[in-house]
Amino acid sequence: MKSVLTIVLISFGFFGYSQEQPFTSSEVSITKIIDGTLVTPTSKTNTLAIIIAGSGPTDRDGNQNFMKTNNLKKLAENLSKNGIATFRYDKRTVKQIRKGNIDPNIKFDDFINDAIAVVGYFKKQNSYDKIYIIGHSQGSLIGMMAAKQDVDGFISISGAGQPIDDVIIEQVQKTAPMFTEDAKRVFGVLKKGKTTSDYPAALASVFDISIQPFMANWMQYNPQEEIKALEIPTLIINGTKDLQVSIAEANLLNDAAKNSELKIIEKMNHVLFIIEGDEQENAKSYNDHAGKVSEELIKSIVNFIKK
Repeated sequence: MKSVLTIVLISFGFFGYSQEQPFTSSEVSITKIIDGTLVTPTSKTNTLAIIIAGSGPTDRDGNQNFMKTNNLKKLAENLSKNGIATFRYDKRTVKQIRKGNIDPNIKFDDFINDAIAVVGYFKKQNSYDKIYIIGHSQGSLIGMMAAKQDVDGFISISGAGQPIDDVIIEQVQKTAPMFTEDAKRVFGVLKKGKTTSDYPAALASVFDISIQPFMANWMQYNPQEEIKALEIPTLIINGTKDLQVSIAEANLLNDAAKNSELKIIEKMNHVLFIIEGDEQENAKSYNDHAGKVSEELIKSIVNFIKK
């Protein structure tokens, strides 16, 4: 009896292992510094969603050092399970760090140009009739700029509605109000095209002299003006438990856009997980490998793209 049971268990184990995934993944090199993963449903599709990551050296899966959730990988694969091909890519800084050759002169415009190159690559391939852009956090603004390349729709997830200097000043006012005037003063210097070493040590992560040119370039873009320029259908998504980007930012984008829908997802945080508990649980989720991307988020994106 035992041997029969063993055979049955092995058979079920083999059966479970042999089940085909509803999608296939392949590596795609766009340029010498941009590599990514194309996830294609096994059922034929004519629609591609390009996923653009947020700030920092974020890889194609949505991870950084000490922040590993695989949230963008999970998002991509769930969309492909719903019949939408996806492409997600490492930000150029990821490859530079891995090669130990970081460009000290990198600009925000470089990220925009990378996104435009990705769109151009797939347009040239002519494998998809429809192309959508999904931008998360900083990737929202980058995506807006790339979406001007004649794509079919744009989706902003946790995107800021204000220029980055206004966002940071607002954050400083809330968390360290004693440095508010210093932040305003330094941003004033950057707006004049200059740099300065006169800033509080507490704000070094924002105003280190090495990143001031990058910040100055980023500041030139107003998300409300950029989204207003889009003529394509737009979906703006934010979560009520997002610690980094408030619902007010999503409202600013929605009010400025010409053709937009606003989706507020209860209890979703910045890394796209549903948080039932307090801010401590929210913070821990930024390194939760087992976290699950919001089902409502996936459904909202699928419905928007397929309607």
